[in-house]
Amino acid sequence: MSDNRSLLTITGSDAQSFLQGLVTNDVDKIDQGLVYAAILTPQGKYLADFFLSRHGDGILLDVHESLAVMLKTRLSMYKLRADVTIEDCMLHVHRGLGDAPEDAFQDPRADTLGWRAYRPEVQADDTVDWAALQVAASVPQSGVELGPDSYILEMGFERLSGVDFRKGCYVGQEVTARMKHKTELRKGLVRVSIKGTAEPGTQITADGKPAGILHSVADGKALAYLRFNRAKGKLMAGEAEVILDEA
Repeated sequence: MSDNRSLLTITGSDAQSFLQGLVTNDVDKIDQGLVYAAILTPQGKYLADFFLSRHGDGILLDVHESLAVMLKTRLSMYKLRADVTIEDCMLHVHRGLGDAPEDAFQDPRADTLGWRAYRPEVQADDTVDWAALQVAASVPQSGVELGPDSYILEMGFERLSGVDFRKGCYVGQEVTARMKHKTELRKGLVRVSIKGTAEPGTQITADGKPAGILHSVADGKALAYLRFNRAKGKLMAGEAEVILDEA
């Protein structure tokens, strides 16, 4: 369902440049469609991920409801003297698969995740298993795979069109750029197959030694956060066998 989202509007003459200096993606892309982005700590760690779209003279921000109050506070802290107003928006998120309606945007993270639209009424006909689709597309979820200790490149944000390395400075940009250009990722989120039954949060072991954590599980697939140098040999999550997927 799409009722676990909160919407904010960012308006004012400085709205676009204000966000441009804070978030991981190029805000100017909102004129081409939906933009997926995150805001980070100065140390480059995840605070929140969200969608941005053009909304009248301002910008609509679509974020998980559990992060909305924190994000609004954080944005207000950075506002200073900028001509920016941040307000709650009473629209609702609608999602679907297939051909997108005229008022909808393609989900930029993966084609298989369909479209998103923002409407006055609550969506009443959403029967899609979005969690399973997100696992199949290796898309992390706020509050599940994505948390305060996450680095967005380890979570696949480059593949998910959530970061732009040409846009210039933003909060946490230096750490993110260094991870991209000067280091090889030693840990990260991958999709796996599960033979057996294992619950999210189960420790993954390789030949009996800790190698990672199992996260979202759906339809025999799961997302796992692994230490790549340890994730060798036979992988287990409790009594279930864990097999790395090629894609």
